[in-house]
Amino acid sequence: MPSEFIKAFKAQQGKVHNTAVKAGWWSEPRNDGELIALMHSELSEALEALRRGNPPDDKIPEFLGTEAELADVVIRIMDYAEARDLDIATAIIAKDEMNQTRAKKHGKEF
Repeated sequence: MPSEFIKAFKAQQGKVHNTAVKAGWWSEPRNDGELIALMHSELSEALEALRRGNPPDDKIPEFLGTEAELADVVIRIMDYAEARDLDIATAIIAKDEMNQTRAKKHGKEF
């Protein structure tokens, strides 16, 4: 149910941001470009994990490297969204619903 997802996502988003604040990451103003670049860097780390054969993560070995790095992407997005008061959870639902109406491959042949 979308409302349950939104509620759970927003609760986790608040926890993630609170952790970052307590760790000192928000003691000074942060610029949007830097924060988005950090999200991108986590995606690059997921690609690196795949290139290395996707071994277990070194910090949470019960998860593969890609799982841990993609989790870092989501964590950075949640942190950013909470700091900037963005409603990513509801946007995910809206975007998914819109995507369900799109033509195969968005009407393009590749």
